Amino acid sequence: MSFNRRRSPDDSMGLEGLVTLDRLDVAGKRVFVRVDFNVPREDGEITDDARIQAALPTIELLKQRGAQVILASHLGRPKGLRRAEFSLKPVAQRLRELLQAPVILAPGAIGPEAEYAVAQQKPGDVILLENLRFYPGETANDPEFVAELKKLCDLYVNDAFGTCHRAHASTAGLPRALGGGSPGLLVQAEIEAFQRIVHDPERPFVAVLGGAKVADKIPVLSNLIENVNAVVIGGGMAYTFLKAREIPIGTSRVEEDLIATARDILNRARQGGVEILLPSDHVAADRFDQKAEAYAVTTPDIPTGLMGLDIGTETRRRYAARIETAGTVVWNGPMGVFEWEAFSAGTRAVAEAMARCAGTTVVGGGDSAAAVKQFGLRDKMTHVSTGGGASLELLEGKTLPGLAALEASS
Repeated sequence: MSFNRRRSPDDSMGLEGLVTLDRLDVAGKRVFVRVDFNVPREDGEITDDARIQAALPTIELLKQRGAQVILASHLGRPKGLRRAEFSLKPVAQRLRELLQAPVILAPGAIGPEAEYAVAQQKPGDVILLENLRFYPGETANDPEFVAELKKLCDLYVNDAFGTCHRAHASTAGLPRALGGGSPGLLVQAEIEAFQRIVHDPERPFVAVLGGAKVADKIPVLSNLIENVNAVVIGGGMAYTFLKAREIPIGTSRVEEDLIATARDILNRARQGGVEILLPSDHVAADRFDQKAEAYAVTTPDIPTGLMGLDIGTETRRRYAARIETAGTVVWNGPMGVFEWEAFSAGTRAVAEAMARCAGTTVVGGGDSAAAVKQFGLRDKMTHVSTGGGASLELLEGKTLPGLAALEASS
């Protein structure tokens, strides 16, 4: 399932081809819910429970409707080994607190002990399977591992958008083995948000792209260039585009092998009447270091010996003006090293401009989502995606294995 702009919004690419939760008969059924509880931790303690909270509406709805809720997630990268530091035990404890209800942590994700734990459930109960990635069969989408998971459930729900671009056992193999599945409320909201902006955006449609690497954004640019009205470019990727225009960039990061590609995109945009906005001034430093002194460079040219680490004051003003007047804005990638205060103003300016925009504003997960949260602006956005990689692939026009697997087999 993809959201390629060349397909009709009335086809089966969106929710039209899926059985949504409001149409799913779950009473008394064992419902396997793939969630994304890959939460950040420090010294064994959860430092941000946003991903757990994001799954609560689906869990609560299934509980209320009498399902036996079987939650499954990965945590970290244990590489197929059972490692205590990657146990979902602290997640289960936090989930109990949020639900104010019992949550059983199964000793494994498959096998007799997991099957016994599931068999003890009653309608409305919640069980959390142990880390799926304790098993090599998860990331390998191994048929035998899929068969073991299938023993545990009757129905399948995917509420882990952040993993939908992975063809793993719990995201692709299991729903296919069950003949399809349903999107959870979180995944449904993601589908609706991206289908709306790609298929029927209010105009002007502005894409804001940043981040360190051009390579990460080239497919998105290639797929969106004929659909957007303007592209705002910042972050490390901007310097490859500036060099493609033969503008001096000092010691800024550049992907030499992609300069020709950047030049081609600039030419395509010009031919198609798409406005490309690049930095006209910068915040620079003599080294990539949080403690480095920040220099204001008031011209597009960056002097020898300096590297750009953020967009400058005039660029921030131009970018904000373009964003504020948009009918639709999609943003993926920061404008600078926003984690460092001296180089955070550009990313903050974009976030604040999106907050002021009266149009539809979609933040494509990853660092952009972290930024709007850091600046306290998350609630000002129309939609903040929970999946950076998955949202990028949707904007590229790719088919996401985890969504395609939900479609009922014929």
